Parts: sequence; C-alpha cells; structure tokens
Amino acid sequence: MYARDLSIHFSFPFLPKNSARFVKANNPIKLHSRSLQFHQVAYFLRNLRAASASLSASMATGSWKEVLSPALTSTSEPPPIFDGTTRLYISYSCPYAQRVWITRNCKGLQDKIKLVPIDLQNRPTWYKEKVYPPNKVLMQVPSMEHDNEVKGESLDLVKYIDSNFDGPSLFPDDPAKKELAEELFAYTDSFNKALVSLFKGDANEAGTALDFIETSLSKYNDGPFFLGQFSLVDIVYAPFIERFQPALLDVRKYDITEGRPNLAAWIEEMNKIEAYDQTRRDPKEMLKPARNAFWLISEVCCCHEV
Repeated sequence: MYARDLSIHFSFPFLPKNSARFVKANNPIKLHSRSLQFHQVAYFLRNLRAASASLSASMATGSWKEVLSPALTSTSEPPPIFDGTTRLYISYSCPYAQRVWITRNCKGLQDKIKLVPIDLQNRPTWYKEKVYPPNKVLMQVPSMEHDNEVKGESLDLVKYIDSNFDGPSLFPDDPAKKELAEELFAYTDSFNKALVSLFKGDANEAGTALDFIETSLSKYNDGPFFLGQFSLVDIVYAPFIERFQPALLDVRKYDITEGRPNLAAWIEEMNKIEAYDQTRRDPKEMLKPARNAFWLISEVCCCHEV
C-alpha cells in the first residue's frame, strides 16, 4: 500500500527532524516534524476517535443481516444445554421475546448469544423439563442460558444483557432519566392491557394510555425517543406498538398516531434502527389474522409472562 501523507507536521522536541513512519495494518502514516501545533494534532485525534466510535456503533446495531434458523418443535432434539454457549430462547412471534432479541442485536452480540427459536404452537417438552423448569405452566419465552444458569422475564433480561455484556450502553446515567425509565418499565403491562381493551370496544382506557405515552415522549428534547436518546425503554415498548398499530387500524379503524405527533415521530425513528428492523414481523403477515378481533390477545397470551 502507498503511504498516506496526512500533512501532519509536529514541532515537538522529542520527534526527530527527519520524517517518521508509523505503520499499522499495512497502511503507514507518514509524519513530518516541526510545523504543526498541538491543537491541530488534538483535532486530528478527536476526529479519529469519533470515526472509530461511529464504526463501532454501526457494528453494534446490527449492520449485517442474520440468517434465522427454523423454530424448534416437539420433534426437535434439544441443544447441548450448559456446554458453555450462551443461548437466548425465543419465539419469532412473541413480543416479550422480541424485547430481548432487539437488545442483543443493539449490543452487537449476534455472535455471542445464540438464538434458539421455539415453535409456541408445537412446543418441545424438553424446553420446560431441561431448560427452564420454573416455567411450569405455559413454557413461556424468553429465557436465556448463561454461565450455567437460565434466567427469564423479558424486563429482567434486557437489563441483564445491557449490564453484563459488551456493547453500547442502553441505559442512562442521568438520575432523572433513570427514574423516568423505571416508571415507564412499570407501566408496560398497564399499557398493553389498555390497548387490548380497545379490541373489546373500550376506547377511553386505550386513549388515556396512548396520551400518557405521547406526554412521556415530550419530556426530553435531545432526541425523538422516550429518554431523548435511544434506550431500553424504547426497546420494551416497540414490539407491542409494532403489533397494536396495524391491528387496531385494520380491526377498529383506530389510528394510534392521530393527534399524537410525538408517537408518530417515535415510530418513524424506530423503524430506521436496523437492529430492531431485523426482528420485526412482516406487517402483511400480522394483518392476516387480525381479521379475528382477538388475534393480538392470543398472540400476547401465548407467551405471556406470569
């Protein structure tokens, strides 16, 4: 490769007067002494760090498309449990599992946390017996096998992955934002129940819940997300809003974004996030069973966390 002459000239006494060549990855950078001031060097290094951070963020948000394996059924053999592999047991159709799947992708952990999809309509008995015995009734997902333990509950798992694995942090340091995050985590079940009630004809409860979301999205002006910048809070709401929006429009002719510009902008920005997009279901696929007014209820309950 040819040397890249960046026209960087140092006036530092510890550098020789003649040219020095620093070689890395077969791409040498040629430095000339005696003519660039310190602030110019610092500017270059800041830009270099910024470029590296941008590249890391791009990689962490899942810039490559993952090939998804078929879901395991009652006739499928179990994986070699507790062999040192970290496994995330999900269903492609389960919104609770999707929360953890999105978190894994946003952290850039596709090669460190292996997806194990389960067919919830034809569930393998070994999942309850060998993988997640505490899951006695519904054989729910998600669960994660890590360090010879299996952990469950989607809200616990998204926090666990963010705290215990490498990748960009998805939870704020600011105390006020942390407080709002915990408030919004606690509200998720109430939000889901309120939106489900709209399928039964109760628009008041759903409207109140959606207005609460709209107000929450207006509290920070440093970005379009709940805490301004993208975080775990956006991740835990996205799978449900992804399902409610088209289903309610199709079944009840109810547009959840009407009169709610913050929610509309949030949905638009979420759909640009590739790590999330890779987990989304085809809207056309979701609308097919929506002709049954209680489709969404059955989908949520089939993997419901109790």
